[in-house]
Amino acid sequence: MIVCIAEKPSVAKDIAKIIGANSSHDGYMEGNGYQVTWTFGHLCTLKEPDDYTPLWKRWSLASLPMIPPRFGIKLIEDQGIKKQFAIIEKLMQNADGIINCGDAGQEGELIQRWVMQKAQAKCPVKRLWISSMTDEAIREGFRSLKPQDDYQPLYLAGLSRAIGDWILGMNATRLYTLKYGQNRQVLSIGRVQTPTLALIVNRQKEIDNFKPEPYWVLATIYRDTTFTATKGKFTSKEEGEQAFATIEGKPFTVTEVQKKRGTEAPPKLYDLTSLQVDCNKKHGMSADTTLKIIQTLYERKLTTYPRVDTQYLSDDIYPKCAGILNGIKDYEALTQPLRGKPLKKSKKVFDTSKVTDHHAIIPTGVPAQNMTDMERHVYDLIAKRFIAVFYPDCKFSTTTVLGDVDGIEFKVSGKQILEPGWRDVYAKENNTQQTADDDNRQNDEERTLPDFHKGESGSHTPTLTEKWTTPPKYYTEATLLRAMETAGKFVEDEELRSALKENGIGRPSSRAGIIETLFKRHYIRRERKNLVATATGIELIDLIREELLKSCELTGIWEKKLRDIEHKTYDPAQFIKELKAQINVIVHDVLADNSSRRVTMLTEEDLKKKKPTKPKSKKPAQQQQTATQQQTASEQQQTSRIEVGAPCPVCGKGTIIKGKTAYGCSRWREGCDFRHPFAQ
Repeated sequence: MIVCIAEKPSVAKDIAKIIGANSSHDGYMEGNGYQVTWTFGHLCTLKEPDDYTPLWKRWSLASLPMIPPRFGIKLIEDQGIKKQFAIIEKLMQNADGIINCGDAGQEGELIQRWVMQKAQAKCPVKRLWISSMTDEAIREGFRSLKPQDDYQPLYLAGLSRAIGDWILGMNATRLYTLKYGQNRQVLSIGRVQTPTLALIVNRQKEIDNFKPEPYWVLATIYRDTTFTATKGKFTSKEEGEQAFATIEGKPFTVTEVQKKRGTEAPPKLYDLTSLQVDCNKKHGMSADTTLKIIQTLYERKLTTYPRVDTQYLSDDIYPKCAGILNGIKDYEALTQPLRGKPLKKSKKVFDTSKVTDHHAIIPTGVPAQNMTDMERHVYDLIAKRFIAVFYPDCKFSTTTVLGDVDGIEFKVSGKQILEPGWRDVYAKENNTQQTADDDNRQNDEERTLPDFHKGESGSHTPTLTEKWTTPPKYYTEATLLRAMETAGKFVEDEELRSALKENGIGRPSSRAGIIETLFKRHYIRRERKNLVATATGIELIDLIREELLKSCELTGIWEKKLRDIEHKTYDPAQFIKELKAQINVIVHDVLADNSSRRVTMLTEEDLKKKKPTKPKSKKPAQQQQTATQQQTASEQQQTSRIEVGAPCPVCGKGTIIKGKTAYGCSRWREGCDFRHPFAQ
């Protein structure tokens, strides 16, 4: 009897149907010479400290660092897990062979290997490696089963990662909790978690310490078109006024007209991170919510494997694409133009060399039915992105006009869409779902300019506008995910930067969980979409002396070594040895800290009571006074007459915009808190 073990019951059911195991039993299905059973994700985990010695059960600085002589695994303490494992163990003890049907990736390999080890399986093991749960993909996978040994380096890399995270996480968490935590709350430390928190804290410090500075922009209006001085910003009013005086009353002359045609390729297919980013931007979904939804769509066979880090398809997928397009019935209006002719095959989409374990996320072609609104939102993004890559490139014309007034150069650019191409896929969406910022950006990029000619000249209306520099924006989940993905830009070492370019910090499947942990530990909180560090999070990062512990560099070092383990060019034992030495140094340095520093502990109630913090204004006293006077006046008047587009009555710099429940200021991201409910 051949035992197949899948990672979830739903996956096991699909596999059983294909291979003819149609007889249901408690914890498995049987038939046609197969027994198909399943895990529930992780059934096993690395042993806890007190599983090695009772001395490690009590948290004590004297017991650190905790380094077991040999790491072991155990079943997770759960009655359902214990029952299912007993079934798996019995099946494997009597099996003639085993097929590992776990998710095709490092984590999936580790999950199933641990179960087989715990069950003491002795028979030969084959590996099923598939990217999609369609019937054909499963059949194809069973026709091309691989020996388990082919994936040994993948398992060793996953095991090294797990052991490394245990050594660092268990020791550093106990160390910082006992030393600085006031015995009230766990101060968790992690290889990915802590650098991610540091990104948020450092950004917040930049915002808090930001000092707005004035600058002046010289522009002029000629033929109803605004030209801006190419000199850029004037840092002093006097300089700006001098330039203004220079051009006032003098003719504007067009010195050059440049017209260029260009093409714009469709956006790349989704990997997990880019999907999470778009779901957060367009639908306000958290990374964790998006991951759960796309996992559900995968298990329902509507999309391919989601936990991927590539935006490419392998070449062997191309022949299947026409069938997939025919299968997504709700998008026939968009797929109709593609029928009856060969599909476009671009190297920007199909490139086997860019695909590692799995290809990009695409629909399977299975008709999508009975989806929730949130599932529909996620599926819609994936389906349209897939359709768009087969459309022609967008063709556009860019016009750049240069002008001169008494030696001062001005410039304006415009972009005209000639043939929308793939943009037709998003035409309706762009008309209905764009934000005000998107609209302004698009208007700037795609405005059509008058027909200017070199040498023409005429009168113009110059302007000198005072503006203020703005602080960096808070991270949102979307921008934080991008920062985690591109963490290499924060690392100076070229080799480590290269490693992070391929992997970032955290795996695509784990980043959502990392962000959720930061919330759980009260290190960060949400303010609208913004991620704001709490006092606990800020103080913890400030306390950590070991720069490597809160730097993206640590993950870069790990990712390079783990990748080398996968490629059999680095010894897993050496990786663990180096990490043991590192944790010894960290423990020694923290214990040597004789200060009385402590971390502020926050509860859920504290976070609810806490008012959002805003950067202190650094503007001149006169401006602060003016703003205060405006606010007072507005409060007295109760802002009874609200007009969209009018100047903000609080800051005086933004304009009034209309939200869902109230009027507000266009500069709310910069800290203006003007708000006027519709009901008043």
